[in-house]
Amino acid sequence: MTVAVLGSGPVGQTAALLLARRGVPVVLVDEHARREPVGSKAICHQRDTLDVWAWLGAGCLTEEGLTWTAARTFHRDRELFAHRLPDAGSALPPFVNLSQARVEEVLDELIARQPLIDVRRGHRVTGLSQPGCVVVECATADGPRRIEADYAIACTGARGDVVRRAVGEHLAGVSFADLFLICDIRADLPGWAAERRFFFDPPWNPGRQVLIHPCPGSRFRIDWQVPDGYDLAAEEGGGALDRRIRAIIGDRPYEVGWRSVYRFHTRLVRRMRVGRVLLAGDCAHLVAPFGARGLNSGVADAENAAWKLASVLRGEAGDGLLDSYHAERHAAAVENAEVTSATMDFLVPQDDKQRRHRADVLARAARDPAAHAEVDSGRLAEPFWYTGSPLTTPDPARPFAGRPPRGALPPPAPGILLPDVTVAGGRLRDLARQGFLLLTTPGAPAAGVRSVEIPVGGALGARPGEAWLVRPDAYVAAVLRDPAAAGRALRRATGG
Repeated sequence: MTVAVLGSGPVGQTAALLLARRGVPVVLVDEHARREPVGSKAICHQRDTLDVWAWLGAGCLTEEGLTWTAARTFHRDRELFAHRLPDAGSALPPFVNLSQARVEEVLDELIARQPLIDVRRGHRVTGLSQPGCVVVECATADGPRRIEADYAIACTGARGDVVRRAVGEHLAGVSFADLFLICDIRADLPGWAAERRFFFDPPWNPGRQVLIHPCPGSRFRIDWQVPDGYDLAAEEGGGALDRRIRAIIGDRPYEVGWRSVYRFHTRLVRRMRVGRVLLAGDCAHLVAPFGARGLNSGVADAENAAWKLASVLRGEAGDGLLDSYHAERHAAAVENAEVTSATMDFLVPQDDKQRRHRADVLARAARDPAAHAEVDSGRLAEPFWYTGSPLTTPDPARPFAGRPPRGALPPPAPGILLPDVTVAGGRLRDLARQGFLLLTTPGAPAAGVRSVEIPVGGALGARPGEAWLVRPDAYVAAVLRDPAAAGRALRRATGG
C-alpha cells in the first residue's frame, strides 16, 4: 500500500504529508539532488491553503507571512481607488505573502520527521507504466532505478512532459505574447508593507502594467509587463533595470535578490486521472498568476487526491471515488482558467472591442465608484465549490446561486467548504479531516459515522432536525432531514 508522489515542490510536499497523516506510506521522488531556494516564485498563499498546512503542523507559515490590508489601484498618474480587505471572522488571514522557498523549507522539515515518507532525491523520472501497479523508471547518479507503487500523484510541474506523455496527456491551450519581468528587491519603503499596488499604464511603463507585492523583511516583488523579445541581460548591462526600479521607489538604496522573465499560459490536460496516476498542480493546469490561483489550486488538488487515495487503499471506497478526482478538480481548473483569462484579457486586450471596454471601464472608475468592481486586476484564489460533483447530494432548500461577487463566499450548503469555525471539540475543519463527520442538531437523523452536535443557526445556518454530512476535506456532502437518506448520502460521497 504505497503511493509515489512525483515532484517535491509545495504541491508534491503537501500531497505526501497529507497521505502520511492518513497512514499511507509514500515514496517522494524529485529530480534535484538538493533544493536551491532561489527567488520568491509563488508568494500569495490563500486562507484555505494555510488551513491545510496548519493541520499538517506548518502553522508557522501563517505567522511568518505578511498580509497587506489595502489594494490600491492606479491608472496612469492617478489613484482610482483603494479596497480594504474585510474581516471574514476566521482565525486565519485571507492570505499571506511569503516566498515559496520558505514554504518548501518548512514542509521539508515536516517531511524529515515523517517516517512514512521515503524521500528519493536525485531521481529524474524517465518513464512510467501501469502494469497492474505504477512503475516509475528513474535516472540517478548511481544508474537507473525502478520504483513500484499502487498509485502515483504526478506533481512534476509545467515541465512534466515525461509523465504526461506516458499517460497520453499534454497541456493544451494558449500562451500570451507579452512577457513579465519579476524582481525581488529589498528596500526601506515606509507604509508600503500594508499595501498591494497595481498600476495600469503608468508613465514609467507606458501601455503596460506593473504590480507591487510586499513580502516579509522589507522585501517587495515587482512585476512589470514587458514586450515580447525583452532582453533582461541587455537592460541590466545598460543600467535600464536600475532606472526601471528607481522610477517606482525613488532615489533610495535597494538590493535585487532575484529577477526573472516569464511568459504566462492558460493550459489544461484533458484528464486528471489516468488509471492509477493522478495529475496535480502545474502538471495538470497552468494559469496566469493574477489572483494567485496556481499554487493554491495545486494544494487543493493534493488534498482532494490524498483523502480519496487513502480511502481506496484502506478499502473504505471503490474505484469510482478516484474518478471523482478528475470530475471535481478538472472543473476547478476550468474555472481558474476562465477567471484568469478574463483578467488577462483586461490587462492585455486582444482586440479593439476589448481595448475599448478596458478604456471605458478605467475612465468610468476615475469618477464613478460603481465601476470599481469592473476593474479586473485579478480575483484572489478561492475554493472551488463542488455543487455539481457526483459525490454531492443536492439540497433543494439551499440552491447554489453561482460564483459570488469578488471577495464573497457562498452560504454553507452541499458542495461548499465548511466555514472556518470552532466548536467544542476544536476547529471544525480539523475534526472533519479525521474522517467522515456528521454535524447534528437536536432531533437530527443518525448515521454510522462520527457525529458532533452543533447549535441551530450559527455559522452554518443549520435548521432544527438537520444533520450535515462532511467529507474528510471539510466539504459538505449532504444536508439530511430523513434518517433513511443518511446511508445513501454516505455511499454517494464515497463514490457509490
